Amino acid sequence: MRHNKNFNHLGRKKAHRDALLANMTISLIMHKRIFTTLAKAKALRMYAEPLINRAKEDSMNNRRLVFAYLHNKDAVTELFREVSTKIAERNGGYTRILKTGNRLGDNAKMCMIELVDYNENMLKDKGAKKEGRTRRSRRGGQKAAAAVEAPVAVEPEKELPAAEPEKEA
Repeated sequence: MRHNKNFNHLGRKKAHRDALLANMTISLIMHKRIFTTLAKAKALRMYAEPLINRAKEDSMNNRRLVFAYLHNKDAVTELFREVSTKIAERNGGYTRILKTGNRLGDNAKMCMIELVDYNENMLKDKGAKKEGRTRRSRRGGQKAAAAVEAPVAVEPEKELPAAEPEKEA
């Protein structure tokens, strides 16, 4: 039975799980994206997003609370200086999980988890929207009607002169 099972225990004891998630959060903050299994990424999202949310308000109390979870001064500094400025207007959803397929050895589902505001390619694509194409019949559209009214003129082929037989000397 799954009585009161609110999160994935990842097959580890509490101390091991906390150390794993803290180290993964530090890597995520420092590198902005990491590759891991899907189960770990979902557990990391639940662990890291409240910490990232605390970074919006830079106070000594919030820094101490985040440091109590991470135990890494460089990661806390990076979180409160760099990351907090990018996520200031965002109300939640600071991470994105992109599935990358299965691992060769054990066929585990792999994914990439990243901080949303640091993926420059997706931010650039959001601004420039491509004009959509529809899959409609060619007969019924305006372009087809214009093509029917103005047929393309075809030049008749010119006849080539017949080759003269070679004269023997």
